[in-house]
Amino acid sequence: MNLSSCGIDCDTCKFKVEASCPGCNALQSKPFWSKDGTCDLYACASGKEHPHCGKCGNFPCAMLKEWASGENGERIENLRSLEASS
Repeated sequence: MNLSSCGIDCDTCKFKVEASCPGCNALQSKPFWSKDGTCDLYACASGKEHPHCGKCGNFPCAMLKEWASGENGERIENLRSLEASS
């Protein structure tokens, strides 16, 4: 699984093909969809020197919950699974 900072599996993300997206980690907080050129979740995790949000002591924070809303918590569960297996 190729997880972004927020828990999206970049290998199965529709934007990998639709927008030729190489994945959030490869873009280093400069996603194609961002109006100002940054991803707040990536910036937060990398600013705390975490590889992803699942390593944060505030996981899952309000910002991650907001971003993950409407998708049945898939991002958060991906990060929990990653942490459980490490």
